[in-house]
Amino acid sequence: MTASDSAFEPPGPRAAVEEGLAFTPRFDRDGLITCIAVDARDGRVLMLAHMNAESLARTIETGEAWYWSRSRAELWHKGATSGQIQRVVEMRVDCDQDALLIRVEVGGDGGCCHTGRRDCFYRAVVRQQDGRAALEFAGR
Repeated sequence: MTASDSAFEPPGPRAAVEEGLAFTPRFDRDGLITCIAVDARDGRVLMLAHMNAESLARTIETGEAWYWSRSRAELWHKGATSGQIQRVVEMRVDCDQDALLIRVEVGGDGGCCHTGRRDCFYRAVVRQQDGRAALEFAGR
């Protein structure tokens, strides 16, 4: 399924996209839209992923997060193997409808990252004394 044959209408004029009530997601040239998942309880950013038209439609239909795995080139039902199912509490779209924010409740151990951590943003980018960037584990 591609954005062109999806259940979603193509975006209309700018004013309609930004101020109207029609959900007309703007998929990029690869047929994807960026999605940020945050914990519905505390607002913590859990992960960033992408959806295509089919995974977005399945997310809306099932109330559970589905993504498009760019590395595996396949649909990905988050938590289907790990038990970390993401139940969508709320979905929002940004002003020009090219990014999504979903508030989720995470099943299983409450983790989200494939490394076993609660979220995927566990390292901070820091500037070293020599001016170069490096990573350090971020405490929370």
